[in-house]
Amino acid sequence: MAKRELIICRDLDDLSRRAAEEFIRLAQQSARLAKRFTVALSGGSTPRSLYRLLAEPAYSERVAWRDVHFFWGDERCVPPDHPDSNYGMANAALLSKVPIPAGNVHRMAGEKEPQLAAREYENELIAFFGLGRSDWPRLDLILLGVGEDGHTASLFPENAAVENRENLVVAAYAQKLDAQRLTLTLPAINHAANVSFLIAGASKALIVSEMLKADPASSSIPAGRVAPVAGRLNCFVTQDAAARLLSLFARPNQ
Repeated sequence: MAKRELIICRDLDDLSRRAAEEFIRLAQQSARLAKRFTVALSGGSTPRSLYRLLAEPAYSERVAWRDVHFFWGDERCVPPDHPDSNYGMANAALLSKVPIPAGNVHRMAGEKEPQLAAREYENELIAFFGLGRSDWPRLDLILLGVGEDGHTASLFPENAAVENRENLVVAAYAQKLDAQRLTLTLPAINHAANVSFLIAGASKALIVSEMLKADPASSSIPAGRVAPVAGRLNCFVTQDAAARLLSLFARPNQ
């Protein structure tokens, strides 16, 4: 089982501050070693709080934005200016407020036909990372959330995309939402150097407990199958979302 660390946070503000410090630490480390920092962003209200914090001068001035490349873990099949767009949310909260070069923003084209958009994004990842036929991208950081049904990115329990081991990116139909999504596959996520779950709210307590108690190799919960093969998994969880957890981790941070 991949090494997982639980970071219990007082509330969403505390979670955002801790996740921001981790983002900056990794950004500085990656820029120093590799001259670039590759990040896949997540949608949702919890990461929005992080993005807004990173845009504040106290944090943004500590990041060499010219070295940062933003990707997305998933996207809704809507135009970039649609209220539901993950790109649109990140752009409003962070990208438009920091000096990130336009060429460093690699969004999923949610406005295109889903299968075409998935192929194009997979090809973009292959070209950017210089991948061979059997290679997987190694993003420096992937940010993820989890739904009350256990989905993460747009990998839903009932969808065949969870079992895909061939593609980097797929179009996935979310049956409960009756909506098309674009998403990284589990192998693409699990080959990242660092994965951070950002989980807040009492409504997530049951699924957090179930996902973190499960063996990633056999978990029926998509989020529970996130286990970097040669990387780190950090779970930033608010106290109310961690209420059902047992002593699963060697070094819980209070």
